[in-house]
Amino acid sequence: MNLKNNIKQNPRLKQLALYLLMPRHQARPRTWVRWFINPFRHKKGKGALIRRRTRIDVLPFQPFNLGSYSTIEDFATINNGMGAVVIGNHVRVGIGNVVIGPVTIGHHVILAQNVVLSGLNHGYTDPVIPIALQPCTIAPIQIDDDCWIGANSVITAGVHIGKHSVVAGGSVVTKNVPPYSVVAGNPAKVIRRYQESTGVWEKV
Repeated sequence: MNLKNNIKQNPRLKQLALYLLMPRHQARPRTWVRWFINPFRHKKGKGALIRRRTRIDVLPFQPFNLGSYSTIEDFATINNGMGAVVIGNHVRVGIGNVVIGPVTIGHHVILAQNVVLSGLNHGYTDPVIPIALQPCTIAPIQIDDDCWIGANSVITAGVHIGKHSVVAGGSVVTKNVPPYSVVAGNPAKVIRRYQESTGVWEKV
Protein backbone atom coordinates (compact mmCIF):
# COMPACT_ATOMS: atom_id res chain seq x y z
CA MET A 1 0.00 0.00 0.00
CA ASN A 2 1.46 3.38 -1.01
CA LEU A 3 1.75 6.51 1.13
CA LYS A 4 -1.25 8.20 -0.50
CA ASN A 5 -3.58 5.31 0.38
CA ASN A 6 -2.17 5.13 3.90
CA ILE A 7 -2.99 8.80 4.45
CA LYS A 8 -6.50 8.42 3.00
CA GLN A 9 -7.32 5.45 5.26
CA ASN A 10 -5.90 6.92 8.46
CA PRO A 11 -8.03 9.85 9.75
CA ARG A 12 -5.25 11.26 11.94
CA LEU A 13 -2.69 11.15 9.12
CA LYS A 14 -5.23 12.70 6.74
CA GLN A 15 -5.93 15.52 9.20
CA LEU A 16 -2.19 16.16 9.62
CA ALA A 17 -1.60 16.17 5.85
CA LEU A 18 -4.44 18.67 5.30
CA TYR A 19 -3.08 20.90 8.09
CA LEU A 20 0.35 20.92 6.45
CA LEU A 21 -1.18 21.78 3.06
CA MET A 22 -3.52 24.57 4.17
CA PRO A 23 -4.53 26.42 7.35
CA ARG A 24 -7.56 25.05 9.17
CA HIS A 25 -10.92 26.46 8.00
CA GLN A 26 -9.27 27.95 4.90
CA ALA A 27 -9.37 27.00 1.22
CA ARG A 28 -6.08 28.60 0.18
CA PRO A 29 -2.94 26.41 0.28
CA ARG A 30 0.05 27.41 2.35
CA THR A 31 2.76 29.48 0.70
CA TRP A 32 5.28 26.63 0.67
CA VAL A 33 2.79 24.48 -1.24
CA ARG A 34 2.24 27.22 -3.85
CA TRP A 35 5.99 27.82 -4.27
CA PHE A 36 7.58 24.40 -3.95
CA ILE A 37 4.99 21.73 -4.85
CA ASN A 38 2.37 23.12 -7.23
CA PRO A 39 4.80 24.24 -9.97
CA PHE A 40 6.05 20.65 -10.25
CA ARG A 41 2.69 18.92 -9.71
CA HIS A 42 0.45 20.86 -12.09
CA LYS A 43 0.76 21.25 -15.86
CA LYS A 44 1.08 24.60 -17.61
CA GLY A 45 1.30 24.61 -21.41
CA LYS A 46 3.55 26.62 -23.67
CA GLY A 47 2.71 30.32 -23.65
CA ALA A 48 0.13 29.93 -20.86
CA LEU A 49 -0.23 32.98 -18.64
CA ILE A 50 -1.59 33.47 -15.12
CA ARG A 51 -1.87 37.14 -14.27
CA ARG A 52 -0.34 38.37 -11.02
CA ARG A 53 -3.60 39.37 -9.27
CA THR A 54 -5.27 35.97 -9.29
CA ARG A 55 -6.11 33.46 -6.56
CA ILE A 56 -4.85 30.08 -7.65
CA ASP A 57 -6.18 28.02 -4.73
CA VAL A 58 -4.96 24.69 -6.06
CA LEU A 59 -3.75 21.74 -4.02
CA PRO A 60 -1.43 18.93 -5.13
CA PHE A 61 -3.89 16.07 -4.58
CA GLN A 62 -6.20 17.17 -7.44
CA PRO A 63 -5.17 18.01 -11.04
CA PHE A 64 -4.91 21.56 -12.29
CA ASN A 65 -3.93 21.84 -15.96
CA LEU A 66 -3.71 25.05 -18.00
CA GLY A 67 -3.36 24.53 -21.75
CA SER A 68 -1.02 26.20 -24.20
CA TYR A 69 -1.58 29.91 -24.92
CA SER A 70 -4.40 30.11 -22.37
CA THR A 71 -4.75 33.06 -20.00
CA ILE A 72 -6.23 33.47 -16.53
CA GLU A 73 -6.94 37.16 -16.09
CA ASP A 74 -6.60 39.31 -12.96
CA PHE A 75 -8.92 38.81 -9.99
CA ALA A 76 -9.96 35.32 -11.10
CA THR A 77 -10.08 32.45 -8.60
CA ILE A 78 -9.32 28.82 -9.42
CA ASN A 79 -10.03 26.14 -6.82
CA ASN A 80 -9.45 22.40 -7.23
CA GLY A 81 -10.03 21.39 -3.61
CA MET A 82 -13.08 19.24 -4.44
CA GLY A 83 -12.25 18.28 -8.03
CA ALA A 84 -9.90 18.71 -10.95
CA VAL A 85 -9.76 21.90 -13.00
CA VAL A 86 -8.63 21.18 -16.56
CA ILE A 87 -8.42 24.10 -19.01
CA GLY A 88 -7.66 23.52 -22.69
CA ASN A 89 -5.58 25.45 -25.21
CA HIS A 90 -6.28 29.05 -26.31
CA VAL A 91 -8.77 29.67 -23.47
CA ARG A 92 -9.44 33.09 -21.94
CA VAL A 93 -10.57 32.96 -18.30
CA GLY A 94 -11.85 36.50 -17.87
CA ILE A 95 -11.44 39.13 -15.16
CA GLY A 96 -13.14 38.16 -11.90
CA ASN A 97 -14.07 34.61 -12.93
CA VAL A 98 -14.54 31.90 -10.29
CA VAL A 99 -13.84 28.31 -11.34
CA ILE A 100 -14.42 25.63 -8.69
CA GLY A 101 -13.74 22.05 -9.74
CA PRO A 102 -14.56 19.57 -10.97
CA VAL A 103 -14.54 21.60 -14.19
CA THR A 104 -13.25 20.70 -17.66
CA ILE A 105 -12.96 23.43 -20.31
CA GLY A 106 -12.16 22.58 -23.94
CA HIS A 107 -10.08 24.51 -26.47
CA HIS A 108 -10.73 28.04 -27.83
CA VAL A 109 -13.25 28.88 -25.10
CA ILE A 110 -13.99 32.48 -24.04
CA LEU A 111 -15.15 33.15 -20.49
CA ALA A 112 -16.09 36.83 -20.23
CA GLN A 113 -16.02 38.86 -17.00
CA ASN A 114 -17.36 37.69 -13.61
CA VAL A 115 -18.40 34.22 -14.78
CA VAL A 116 -18.94 31.57 -12.07
CA LEU A 117 -18.47 27.85 -12.76
CA SER A 118 -18.94 25.71 -9.67
CA GLY A 119 -18.96 21.93 -9.71
CA LEU A 120 -19.64 22.02 -5.96
CA ASN A 121 -22.84 22.32 -3.95
CA HIS A 122 -23.20 22.71 -0.19
CA GLY A 123 -25.49 20.32 1.65
CA TYR A 124 -28.48 21.88 3.40
CA THR A 125 -31.01 19.11 4.08
CA ASP A 126 -30.33 18.71 7.82
CA PRO A 127 -32.09 21.69 9.47
CA VAL A 128 -30.16 21.27 12.73
CA ILE A 129 -26.61 21.41 11.35
CA PRO A 130 -25.32 24.72 9.91
CA ILE A 131 -25.09 24.57 6.12
CA ALA A 132 -21.36 25.38 6.28
CA LEU A 133 -20.79 22.17 8.27
CA GLN A 134 -22.83 19.83 6.09
CA PRO A 135 -21.14 17.59 3.49
CA CYS A 136 -20.61 19.00 0.01
CA THR A 137 -21.62 17.26 -3.18
CA ILE A 138 -19.91 17.53 -6.54
CA ALA A 139 -21.04 17.12 -10.16
CA PRO A 140 -18.60 17.84 -13.01
CA ILE A 141 -19.06 20.81 -15.33
CA GLN A 142 -17.92 20.36 -18.92
CA ILE A 143 -17.60 23.09 -21.53
CA ASP A 144 -16.79 21.81 -24.99
CA ASP A 145 -14.58 23.50 -27.60
CA ASP A 146 -15.31 26.91 -29.16
CA CYS A 147 -17.85 28.16 -26.61
CA TRP A 148 -18.44 31.73 -25.46
CA ILE A 149 -19.77 32.30 -21.94
CA GLY A 150 -21.08 35.84 -21.51
CA ALA A 151 -20.33 38.19 -18.61
CA ASN A 152 -21.97 37.60 -15.20
CA SER A 153 -23.18 34.12 -16.14
CA VAL A 154 -23.43 31.23 -13.68
CA ILE A 155 -22.89 27.61 -14.72
CA THR A 156 -24.18 25.22 -12.07
CA ALA A 157 -22.84 21.82 -11.05
CA GLY A 158 -23.37 18.95 -13.49
CA VAL A 159 -23.96 21.07 -16.61
CA HIS A 160 -22.50 20.11 -20.00
CA ILE A 161 -22.28 22.88 -22.61
CA GLY A 162 -21.98 21.54 -26.14
CA LYS A 163 -19.52 22.62 -28.81
CA HIS A 164 -19.68 26.13 -30.33
CA SER A 165 -22.47 27.28 -28.04
CA VAL A 166 -23.07 30.74 -26.59
CA VAL A 167 -24.35 31.60 -23.11
CA ALA A 168 -25.78 35.12 -23.09
CA GLY A 169 -24.58 37.52 -20.41
CA GLY A 170 -26.30 37.23 -17.04
CA SER A 171 -27.65 33.74 -17.68
CA VAL A 172 -27.97 31.02 -15.04
CA VAL A 173 -27.41 27.66 -16.71
CA THR A 174 -28.96 24.76 -14.80
CA LYS A 175 -29.40 22.23 -17.65
CA ASN A 176 -27.24 20.86 -20.43
CA VAL A 177 -26.84 23.02 -23.53
CA PRO A 178 -26.92 21.29 -26.94
CA PRO A 179 -24.06 21.94 -29.40
CA TYR A 180 -24.39 24.98 -31.71
CA SER A 181 -26.97 26.71 -29.53
CA VAL A 182 -27.51 30.10 -27.92
CA VAL A 183 -29.05 30.13 -24.45
CA ALA A 184 -30.24 33.05 -22.32
CA GLY A 185 -32.17 33.80 -19.15
CA ASN A 186 -32.62 32.54 -15.61
CA PRO A 187 -32.94 29.62 -15.85
CA ALA A 188 -31.27 29.65 -19.28
CA LYS A 189 -33.26 28.37 -22.26
CA VAL A 190 -32.29 27.77 -25.87
CA ILE A 191 -33.22 30.80 -28.01
CA ARG A 192 -31.31 29.96 -31.20
CA ARG A 193 -29.89 26.88 -32.89
CA TYR A 194 -27.65 26.51 -35.90
CA GLN A 195 -29.34 24.56 -38.70
CA GLU A 196 -26.76 22.86 -40.87
CA SER A 197 -29.28 22.35 -43.66
CA THR A 198 -29.85 26.10 -44.08
CA GLY A 199 -26.62 27.50 -42.63
CA VAL A 200 -28.69 29.86 -40.45
CA TRP A 201 -28.91 30.40 -36.69
CA GLU A 202 -32.66 30.07 -36.33
CA LYS A 203 -34.82 31.31 -33.46
CA VAL A 204 -36.39 28.64 -31.30
